[in-house]
Amino acid sequence: MFIHNVNPSIKAITIILSVLLLALVFDPITPFLFIIWIWFLTIGVAKINWKKYLLYFSPFLIFAVGMFWSNLIFANEPINPNAAITLFGRDFPTEDVNTALSLSLRILSFASLSLLFLLTTNIVHFILSLMQQCKFPPKLAYGILAGYRFSPMIKDELFLIRSAHRVRGVNRAKTLKEGFNQYKRFAVPLLASSIRKAERTAIAMESKGFTGSRDRTFYRQFTVTTKDWIFLLGMVAVLLILIIMSWQLGYFKWYNGEL
Repeated sequence: MFIHNVNPSIKAITIILSVLLLALVFDPITPFLFIIWIWFLTIGVAKINWKKYLLYFSPFLIFAVGMFWSNLIFANEPINPNAAITLFGRDFPTEDVNTALSLSLRILSFASLSLLFLLTTNIVHFILSLMQQCKFPPKLAYGILAGYRFSPMIKDELFLIRSAHRVRGVNRAKTLKEGFNQYKRFAVPLLASSIRKAERTAIAMESKGFTGSRDRTFYRQFTVTTKDWIFLLGMVAVLLILIIMSWQLGYFKWYNGEL
């Protein structure tokens, strides 16, 4: 699929540029239309399961609703209090509603962009692309990759340690204090196991000739192609078109430190 195959570094740069442009916008229409566009790309083009997407998106939605409500309740004194909108059986100044919507939709637009990147990007490919396209230091990159590979192993190691404690007669914790003390006992063997794995990995890398030099070859080669630039320019172009549309409709507003 097209979005999955976009160079990860270019995709990350595209997301960052989009976030920076959206950070300068302070009207509810532009981010709302951009969110719809991102959803179309994520669910329609990238074929991400909508149930899975909603599961990841729901915490941001809850936070955005809280942001909307708190900005309505604790808003500054409006310039034009006579212009009001009725919400939940109560009148709120129009400018307070617009400010609350702008902040909430900004959160949702940032979340949508982040999920587009996370759900369509392989983290290993992203790190390799950073090394090849962005000259990311190999020592740091391979350290991150090793930590990423070790993360599932820590869960398995914790299961083994817990099972070993039960064999020795240590019962399951029933209170919060007992649970805290139990995980304190788990911490030392888990840390020791992680250190041993890290040492073995470091020895294995040195034995294979890893020096951390930037002048190295890669088994997986990543290049920047025309389709990658099309994705970057297309995303920025769509956002600029939406800004122009909001400007023409009279809704567009630059961010001026409003909270």
